[in-house]
Amino acid sequence: MPRSHLTSVAGWREWVSLPELGVEWIKAKLDTGARTSALHAFDLEPFERDGAPWVRFSIHPWQRSAADSITAELPVHDVRSVRSSSGHVEERYVVLVAIRIGLRRVTTELTLTRRDEMGFRLLVGREALRQGFVVDPRRSYLGGRPERVVRRRNRGRGEDDA
Repeated sequence: MPRSHLTSVAGWREWVSLPELGVEWIKAKLDTGARTSALHAFDLEPFERDGAPWVRFSIHPWQRSAADSITAELPVHDVRSVRSSSGHVEERYVVLVAIRIGLRRVTTELTLTRRDEMGFRLLVGREALRQGFVVDPRRSYLGGRPERVVRRRNRGRGEDDA
């Protein structure tokens, strides 16, 4: 299959960054079955800034860990009903966020929702992927990995744990 020079191949799971939110590394599942991307967010607090709707929220960038919580504020792009994979419909805030996967940076819609019970704190959906990514379901981490200490922290192990 010929590839355009504008297309990046990514694995079904990747280490990505959310530069505007101060998240250097977060493990994400690239899901071509999901239309919109979703970020694990909690303590959602809507407010107004200069007459426009904004939302303040916190995120945990590490899987299975509450360490290194980050609080962010972004303009609300939309509020919409989203049906989860289990069929549950939920009203979610939608924000526009830049995501870096490998060397490519794209801006996409992210819905904010509780993903505590999910394996990945970030789900990257089709709307983001159609901006120049092909997903190879046989591969993982084609965009690179952070240092070992970061990967250990993601698994809930600090530098002290041997």
